[in-house]
Amino acid sequence: MAFDFGRANDQQKKAIVTTTGPVLITAGPGTGKTFTLVQRAIYLIQECGVLPEEIFIATFTEKAAKELVTRITNELAAKDISVNVNEMYVGTFHSLCLRIIKEHLEYSRLKKNYRMLDSFDQQYMVFQNLFRFRNIPNLDGVINAKGWKLAGEICNYANNLSEELVSPDALREDRDGFVVALGNMLSEYQSLLEEGNLIDFSTIQTECFRILKENPGILGELQEKIKYVMVDEYQDTNYIQEQIIFLLAEKHNNICVVGDDDQGLYRFRGATIRNILEFPFKFEKDQCKVISLTENYRSDSDIVDFYNKWMLTTSGSKFKFDWDKFRYEKKIVPHEQSKIKSPCVVKLASKDDPDEWHQNILEFITNLKQSGKLTDYNQLAFLFNSVKHPRVTALSEFLEQNGINVYSPRSDMFFKREEIMLVLGCLMLMFPRYVQGLEKMEYQYLQPEHYAYYRQCILAANELLRKEENKELRTFIKGRGKEHFSINDTLDYSYTGLIYMLFAYQPFSSLLDVDMSSGVVDVRPSRNLAQITQILGKFEYLHRINVLDGRVYKNERRIDANTNTLFNLYMRLLLDGGISEYEDDSEYAPSGCVSFLTIHQSKGMEFPIVFVDSLGNVPRKSYKELMSAVEDKYFHRPAYEPYDQMKFFDFWRLYFTAFSRAQDLLILTCDENSKTPSNYFKDLYMELLDVKSPEFDIDEFKFNTVKNVNIKDTFSFTSHISVYETCALQYKFYKELEFLPVRGSAQVFGTLVHETIEDVNKAALRNEEHLITKENIENWFETNYTSLIKSQHSYLAKPQLDAALNQVLRYVNRQNGNWSQIKQAEVDVSLVQPEYIIEGKIDLIKGEEDTVELVDFKSERKPDMEKMRDRIEQYRRQLHIYAYLIEQRTGQKVSKMHLYYTGEENSNPMISFPYTKSAIEGTVSAFDDTVHKIMKKDFKHGCNNPTTCKNCDFRHYCGNK
Repeated sequence: MAFDFGRANDQQKKAIVTTTGPVLITAGPGTGKTFTLVQRAIYLIQECGVLPEEIFIATFTEKAAKELVTRITNELAAKDISVNVNEMYVGTFHSLCLRIIKEHLEYSRLKKNYRMLDSFDQQYMVFQNLFRFRNIPNLDGVINAKGWKLAGEICNYANNLSEELVSPDALREDRDGFVVALGNMLSEYQSLLEEGNLIDFSTIQTECFRILKENPGILGELQEKIKYVMVDEYQDTNYIQEQIIFLLAEKHNNICVVGDDDQGLYRFRGATIRNILEFPFKFEKDQCKVISLTENYRSDSDIVDFYNKWMLTTSGSKFKFDWDKFRYEKKIVPHEQSKIKSPCVVKLASKDDPDEWHQNILEFITNLKQSGKLTDYNQLAFLFNSVKHPRVTALSEFLEQNGINVYSPRSDMFFKREEIMLVLGCLMLMFPRYVQGLEKMEYQYLQPEHYAYYRQCILAANELLRKEENKELRTFIKGRGKEHFSINDTLDYSYTGLIYMLFAYQPFSSLLDVDMSSGVVDVRPSRNLAQITQILGKFEYLHRINVLDGRVYKNERRIDANTNTLFNLYMRLLLDGGISEYEDDSEYAPSGCVSFLTIHQSKGMEFPIVFVDSLGNVPRKSYKELMSAVEDKYFHRPAYEPYDQMKFFDFWRLYFTAFSRAQDLLILTCDENSKTPSNYFKDLYMELLDVKSPEFDIDEFKFNTVKNVNIKDTFSFTSHISVYETCALQYKFYKELEFLPVRGSAQVFGTLVHETIEDVNKAALRNEEHLITKENIENWFETNYTSLIKSQHSYLAKPQLDAALNQVLRYVNRQNGNWSQIKQAEVDVSLVQPEYIIEGKIDLIKGEEDTVELVDFKSERKPDMEKMRDRIEQYRRQLHIYAYLIEQRTGQKVSKMHLYYTGEENSNPMISFPYTKSAIEGTVSAFDDTVHKIMKKDFKHGCNNPTTCKNCDFRHYCGNK
């Protein structure tokens, strides 16, 4: 049967069927890039007989990766094609590199239990270790900053140099003292990562590249396996990403890159447009096939004509630059011509009067809503150069004051939210000594704006506590305050624990009562409270605070020192650096909200009505002179775009991206004055009609609704099903809202036993049974323990360590040197279902011939079968799901399932279950039912187990019910 191309046009069809050799697909905005990628993957599977595990697709966001998997699996299901798409390499560059590192961890510089650093963690790590950088000669001449900003600049340099594979040793041999300083700085930074068993986003890629380059066997295995490579958003790749892609695709040379050079926005992250522009020249002449997608299905033809015209305003213009070889010549064409007389590109302005500008915008939105043309505020998006600018936040506050909710997760408004100010105010009031210091202004690291903010929080909290209905909360805070003022011993809770106690009282308990099906607007305060628990939990982790401690250390009570550090250092840095509110991948335009986004943030999105602001903007230099010199000497290829023209290229690409987000109506908006709009926009801007013009008739328009994001969620038995079945409220708080469990830290003992047994089993899998000696086991055990205590900040006493080691040795002795049955260890398995993805991790797979047995290790004594019947039944169901995953994924027959109790000293350490098809089908059916309850956000039932409730962080909240 012929392949069904669906609605594909001729160029899309060509892109879908051109599967061999190098292919460049240039895809303008709205030209069906994702559709083409999905169909290309299906064509490879359906028509070319390619196995999913032979396909590698790299994207730039987790959302894009999830959407690709969802759309591919849905299409295959519709065609009744059954394959294991979960075997496909699909993900962001970082997640795919991390997958390769995890699969070959023993060949990396990392140990087990390494910790991933996000951008704040990375900067905070450097900040805590600035003393190691301050003595580097000439570094102050390279970076003119101090404290937190100095740490940020060090991270920026380290990221850029790492991703360009620049060696610190090479820099240290330079004659220029500033370049030498950069080399010493990079070396010191890398030492910090290695000492702490840490990895950041940049070194994920460099570590993956190093594994591939230094281990021909690993590279060869991957090259043999991966036959087709596809890369999305290729214009945003950097040097290290290009190197990894070409390494993986080297054997089969079936490499397809997709992108739009006009939307290259991430130079500041190290991305280079040269990768997409030079791609065809990486191969022999005419070997690379270039296919252009230019038919736009997204936007009205007026909008397409407008952004085409924008890209041509440079030619022979007063701006004195030309695209030359730095852009593929192209013209985007609309799928159909506009069907209305009104222009679809207009302006909305005021005359040097911000209040008038606010009022005009409000009036326009109100008229839209009253006309019935606007059915949901989420059809509107405002795009800015920065959402943190006071002009932008003033507009946001004005709209919210007038009943229009604004969704702006990256505007750094987190700390201005009422619920956050209240919770911080209440927390500070429970530490009277700290509040006294605030009143006296005796904290040298706080600036006036910090004092002002903390006082606002305390005033808001006091206003709350004065109300009669909050009498219980007032009594609680006063009681804790007295205790913390005079305590000289330890308590059984930390700062995060105190927050959970607060949740028992109004108004916090009402925020937690929120119905999760009520929409993002209502859920946002609850998500913000969850984020506060994460912030405090990370602080306690980084500063090794398990409980509040009133004992004196170095002439100061620890509770006072830690509280000062919390507010005067950690929280202050978050206040200065900003923190984003929660963003939901599955709903980028929440119902009931107008979106305020940066232009960068809006990339890949589309909205029926788009306001583009920041028209006073002008091109600005984005490179550092020193880095230009380093690039010329030490980067692995010479500079590409002329330094003096980069700012123009970036400027035009930025606004091309902004203008092309609009589907039905594009509005350029500003408060006109002598500098706004800038000369770069003025000519085009002045040609536009105003929204109040009689020639602009809103009644002619019919606006699209915002498309639903099609993403499948992932569920596992242990992390999701068992949690939900135990307590749906716990699931709501920990899984849906993402509160941080205080008592949820990993059990060091059990993890240590598991990891060392894994080392033993993997040695057997490598046919290195001769290495399974007592001495090596002790070395593996010690290495694992060292990495564990670094990551968990938790220790075991010597009797516990001895007991853990004995469990491993006993397991080895019981094998009697017979390791032949072991097939896989620590196996991540997943399976794509019609509506969701199941995943799990199996400790051990063993067996003979075509059948396999599953083993799940438990680092405890074998339980009483009768007394612990419920727990054993739960474990049995977990093994059922694993058996189902293995059979569906590999086709292998599961014969038995075992629980192996490593703590059992004398009797048989295993509890075994036979394979029963009907029982497994029943467990899978129950799993499916539970997932559907979760997807419907049915979180009403609580827990009726007193032991579970006693150990739950929300026991105060539930107890007050």
